[in-house]
Amino acid sequence: MRLHLVRHLAPQVAKGVCYGRTDLAVDPTLEAASLTALRQMLPSAVPVYTSPLRRCASLATALQPLARVDPRLAELDFGAWEMQRWDDIARADIEAWAADLVHYRPGGGESVFAMAERIDAFYNDLLGQQLPEAIVICHAGSMRLLAARQRGLDPLCMARAAAEQPHAIGYGQVIVIDCV
Repeated sequence: MRLHLVRHLAPQVAKGVCYGRTDLAVDPTLEAASLTALRQMLPSAVPVYTSPLRRCASLATALQPLARVDPRLAELDFGAWEMQRWDDIARADIEAWAADLVHYRPGGGESVFAMAERIDAFYNDLLGQQLPEAIVICHAGSMRLLAARQRGLDPLCMARAAAEQPHAIGYGQVIVIDCV
């Protein structure tokens, strides 16, 4: 199966603000301008799966009105850190997360390991459908975990690989992975 992973477009949020599970919108003008390019890069008439968050689901339904919403594709839940300025989060809390990127629950939210478990379940279910191709509209964290899973890693190793990988996936970027 070939998966076309698409990161959502830039959400409407101030720079320097922590957001993960927060349901943020994308500027409709930006979305409309990006659709033409994405349609040229992506296959047509293939299933589209999306995170339930607006920044993904809006783009997914614009590409494919029958896009399938899957909550397992949502971004990491940062708990009490959501919508806080990174500079306002206690340094000790940031350091605690840095000391255990896999199991620490930032803001009391979700650990990267817990996210890896749900991404692994999504991946396994998707492979079970034996589709030749699919499009997945999601988040940078989900994309890093899906790429790690494609390499055959279990959830713990997926979480480690994603946590160690620098955040370098741009808004609207498409990454293609072949799954076996």
